[in-house]
Amino acid sequence: MQTVQIASLGQGSFASPIHQIGAVEAPFKSDSEDRILYANSLKGLHSPDEAMTFEEAGPRENLFFDPAKTTVGIVTCGGLCPGLNDIIRGIVNQCHRQYGITRVYGFRYGYEGLVQRYGHTPLILRPESVSQIHTFGGTILGSSRGQQPVAEMVDTLEDMNIDILFVIGGDGTLRGASALVEEISRRGLKKAVVGIPKTIDNDIMYLDKCFGFETAFAEAVNAVKCAYTEACGAVNGVGLLKLMGRDSGFIACFAALAGSNVDYVLIPEVPFTLEGTGGLLESLRYRLAKRGQAVIVVAEGAGQDLLQTDGGTDASGNKRYGDIGLFLKDQINAFFKSRRMEVNLKYIDPSYIVRSVPANAQDNVYCSRLAQAAVHAAMAGKTDMLVGRWHGAFIHLPLQMVTCGRRKVDPNSELWHAVLESTGQPARWG
Repeated sequence: MQTVQIASLGQGSFASPIHQIGAVEAPFKSDSEDRILYANSLKGLHSPDEAMTFEEAGPRENLFFDPAKTTVGIVTCGGLCPGLNDIIRGIVNQCHRQYGITRVYGFRYGYEGLVQRYGHTPLILRPESVSQIHTFGGTILGSSRGQQPVAEMVDTLEDMNIDILFVIGGDGTLRGASALVEEISRRGLKKAVVGIPKTIDNDIMYLDKCFGFETAFAEAVNAVKCAYTEACGAVNGVGLLKLMGRDSGFIACFAALAGSNVDYVLIPEVPFTLEGTGGLLESLRYRLAKRGQAVIVVAEGAGQDLLQTDGGTDASGNKRYGDIGLFLKDQINAFFKSRRMEVNLKYIDPSYIVRSVPANAQDNVYCSRLAQAAVHAAMAGKTDMLVGRWHGAFIHLPLQMVTCGRRKVDPNSELWHAVLESTGQPARWG
């Protein structure tokens, strides 16, 4: 079988302190034997021996770092997402209570906090100081976007004797973590960098889901209900709802399926047209004539080919997108005005509400388990990797593997077919 190799700082020489928790033996994992299959079916494989496998997450019997001498750092980067505080709390509790690590620092405002000239003093994190942070949205450490000088960040890690850095963030953040690993390796240092993937769009490759996603789409469902209520409250009412999803439409799909009462779902993966008999506007006119109201859910990255943008990028290096929500609002109003047909459109953009709420119970559990897996991996000396869940099992993945692309909604998948069945919208536009 093909194996996905995880980088290691060396052979573990310290016995794990968690051999037994109460009367329960610790479920130690073997790098070579405890592996999770990439494919959950043999479709497309000539032989089972071709199957790719991932290293299973969990405690290792031998540790690379001596817990009594280990210093840990945590940084949160990028946009806010439900569950960030849960991850911080989980790491701190795991370090202190299971491994006896007493020096845990939180770097303020993303990668800026690792550059000393910005003057962001790190926080000392203890179980008592993080005991209730999971009840609040956002991150107690603050966050930021944009690249920072890698050499200066590693200088800070050296000056503070940080042995392990936990990096919590999305695609750009994880690329930054890879750059840190390269500089650490170039200097011949023995420091572990372990990522915990955070993206509200749920677009990290080779993962079942990212933390915060379930909370985000559950919150988005409430916005769908509001859009439907507004649409029903007026003659030819249209509820237009813009949700997050730059390159992947998972939140839009799940919110529409869970909220029902949605007539159109527009996502980046499926192009659509406005004009013509097979376009969105004529379809909407027919829907209003037949039912009297309609709800449209659009992901922020949908329909970018219809917009004129300046081609610039944001602080994270991502292409700056046009506002598809406001564009559709204007186009729909102009279309019906030109046909002298009354329309009452209500536009809702709950993006900052969706991303800033505390994690729900499902994400609470998921974040706790991700944090535990991350600490186990780092203490075993694993680096240049992230923890995630695949086919229900927690695994280790190389950073380079997950930053080479984005997970997207497959237009031929059962998920998109379910959306089409639920909405009744055209399978193809134009």
